[in-house]
Amino acid sequence: MQTSITPKIKWSVDDYHRMIAAGILDDRKVELLAGEIYSVAPEGTPHTFRSISLLKRLTNALGNRAEVRDAHPIVLSTSEPEPDIAVVKGSFEDYADRHPCAADVLLVVEVAKTTLVKELNQKRLVYAADQIPEYWVLNLKDAQLVVFRDPQDGDYQSKQSLKSGTISPLSFPDLSFSVWQLITGKSTAV
Repeated sequence: MQTSITPKIKWSVDDYHRMIAAGILDDRKVELLAGEIYSVAPEGTPHTFRSISLLKRLTNALGNRAEVRDAHPIVLSTSEPEPDIAVVKGSFEDYADRHPCAADVLLVVEVAKTTLVKELNQKRLVYAADQIPEYWVLNLKDAQLVVFRDPQDGDYQSKQSLKSGTISPLSFPDLSFSVWQLITGKSTAV
């Protein structure tokens, strides 16, 4: 007797938008990743503190050179993640009628401890597949900044794990951030 396995249904970004419009997802904090809908974990205090600290640093440094978005959707080919931070081209007003798409995104940052495996693996591949030029993961578990660059063939070709020194976003090489300050969220050593 032969058994057949029914393939998993993958949701398109359009399907996901229709579910949102119909109110199906109203009471749920979710995101679409590679055609599958995932619950988003609640944030702990360290996550919130680091996210806000990084958001403020990027916003202050970039001024009006780019829009820094805080935990809002970006639309990709098979996904609609809500990264902790997305630096996108243009200004706030450019996104009055749409979410940024892959071509708009300059840098994505995720802050993670309990979701670290998801951020370093699944989301890395989602962002690389859509050619997001740079992806940072603020790894709270190991106190390091993991930097992915050079997306090719569905993955990033460059990975650095930093605990000290400085980092400059590819799109803004004139800016420099202390890795220690990004990891700790603090301005000065205690």
